[in-house]
Amino acid sequence: MRRLFILPLLLLLPGCVASVVGDVVTAPIKVVSKTADVMTTSQSEADEKRGRDLRKQEERLGRLARRRDEARADCADGDREACLRFEAIEAEIAAEKEREI
Repeated sequence: MRRLFILPLLLLLPGCVASVVGDVVTAPIKVVSKTADVMTTSQSEADEKRGRDLRKQEERLGRLARRRDEARADCADGDREACLRFEAIEAEIAAEKEREI
């Protein structure tokens, strides 16, 4: 009776072993491949990041330009503090334009 029970198990065993061995052999290759993929940045990803950074800089320059225009108008009306704000914003705009992205 035992032989009838063990015989089918012996026939199934090589398939299980082959599956496990195959997974064990390919696991290090999969790990290295995944790590390399995570660690590197593709050219399209780099381009997308640069585009986002440029848009953020343009948005910041736009906000600064609006604040500068308001300060210039107030300065023209005789507000001395607005003149100081205008000069500070001008310097901030120049620094933002020189900032490397």
